Amino acid sequence: MKTMRSVSLLMLVLSTAVLAGCSSGPDVPPPSATQPKPEYSPVPDRSESQAQAPGTPPAPRFKPVSADQCGAAELQYLIGKPRTEIPVPLHPGKRRVVCSTCAVTMDFAADRQTVVFDTDTGLIQSVKCG
Repeated sequence: MKTMRSVSLLMLVLSTAVLAGCSSGPDVPPPSATQPKPEYSPVPDRSESQAQAPGTPPAPRFKPVSADQCGAAELQYLIGKPRTEIPVPLHPGKRRVVCSTCAVTMDFAADRQTVVFDTDTGLIQSVKCG
């Protein structure tokens, strides 16, 4: 009989604890409701010097990247000439000369010149950045 009372008492205590955990407590507004929300304007503020005329395309957000960062345009005259006419570079680490069938790394360096020559003829096929 004593064990039956202790089990009943234990069940009563547990059910009370479970019900107490389910109660919502006092009504407290969430923290976001008490703090003022920052106001954002849908259009960025522009000073008069940055304002654009109607009908013109928007100004680019980023500075455009030059397609010829390595100076390959200066060496385009070499295409079709023998590889022996390639001038000695001022910065050897910024130029690589490779044959058309040679294995090369696929890493891209925008400031590096890559001169490709034909394996059989020795004539320059392309000069590009990368």
